Amino acid sequence: MSSEGPKHILMGQFARVAKALGHQHRLELLELLAQGERSVEALAEHCGLPIANVSQHLQHLRRAGLVVGRRDGKYVRYRLSGSEVVTLLSALRHVAERNLAEVRELVGSYFHDRGSLEPVAMDDLMQRLRDGGVTVIDVRPEDEFTQGHLPGAINIPLAELEARLQELPKDREIIAYCRGPYCLLAFEAVARLRREGRQARRMEDGFPEWLAAGRPVEATTRSTV
Repeated sequence: MSSEGPKHILMGQFARVAKALGHQHRLELLELLAQGERSVEALAEHCGLPIANVSQHLQHLRRAGLVVGRRDGKYVRYRLSGSEVVTLLSALRHVAERNLAEVRELVGSYFHDRGSLEPVAMDDLMQRLRDGGVTVIDVRPEDEFTQGHLPGAINIPLAELEARLQELPKDREIIAYCRGPYCLLAFEAVARLRREGRQARRMEDGFPEWLAAGRPVEATTRSTV
């Protein structure tokens, strides 16, 4: 029997979770799973990684209690174990931004320079949705939009934006969002819209943060590989 006290045992388990987070590919997988349930094959395609590597990373995340899986025919589909995982990832981001000079410099030069106007906070956007004074576009791929999106959002993946501009009213501000605060899809969408003379900003966070905050969402049930 171990002579360790309960506190030491707990610290060991906390370290187990931290260790599971200690790989950039696992963080990318968690970001993708925060958009909705995915199979190993779909995750591998999104990340550009071999299926065997993705499966191994998922097992580390599963053993740490960060993801859960279920069998669906010949596929195993994974999802986050709960919204607290999104909260954990947000806390990790904030700590890194605050305390790592390399992160601050990269975020300041690469991301903030691409958003000359202040992003729209979730509280502000929620009120504007209630007032009906804004058009919201979700620039994520269709399969992610289908699993969950902001109420009333229009799904226009970035690659389709220029061809579908006529679907967007010219007399209202457009708010774009995607997978999270570092998702370049929303930055690029706003830049393209402004080049076309539209009023556009991005949401400060992404869909996972909106969902984790308990905000209302809509979804269309459809199976995705």
